[in-house]
Amino acid sequence: MAHKFNPINIKKLDNEWRRENLPPVETLEKLGLQVTDVFADIGCGIGYFTIPAAELIGNNIAYALDTLPEMLAEVELRSKTAGLNNIKTVKTAELDLLIPDEAVSFALLVNVIHEIVDKNQFLEEISRILKPGGKLAIIDWEKAQTEMGPPIDHRIDKDDVIAMLEEIGFYCQKTQSFTENFYGLVLVKNSEEQ
Repeated sequence: MAHKFNPINIKKLDNEWRRENLPPVETLEKLGLQVTDVFADIGCGIGYFTIPAAELIGNNIAYALDTLPEMLAEVELRSKTAGLNNIKTVKTAELDLLIPDEAVSFALLVNVIHEIVDKNQFLEEISRILKPGGKLAIIDWEKAQTEMGPPIDHRIDKDDVIAMLEEIGFYCQKTQSFTENFYGLVLVKNSEEQ
């Protein structure tokens, strides 16, 4: 059984520790989000990354995707407060993201992959919504004992994530660390012409 985030812990999604470890704007810049991107925050939570991404990409759409309506309500509240009108919230199913094929050029997955039971089908669904040449940025917990985060046996090693995505037509453009707690990956969906 995958380790699921409990909405009771909503305060953990935006606190001082998280801002020190994953400052949202700097993190998005390190992952390579561009002003020209159409963005999807998959498992967006409260919009910790959705809001700064929407600001960064200006008039392009930022999709906020989550299975929990209380998270999406928080995103809507925060986007209203920030004066943003380019965020589209979508209540998804775990294996159905409910947005059109090849709708986005940059998808973000933060601390989500370890929660998914059918990882292969989930990654195929992300591939479906990404344009050829589009990027999938993943941040997740290092497979190591850390003070915070899910139990170590629920975490997934970055090499395993890369292997799963290479199998479905992605290549790894970049790997990085965000403190000792998190790894970052940027994978590119191969274009059909290649």
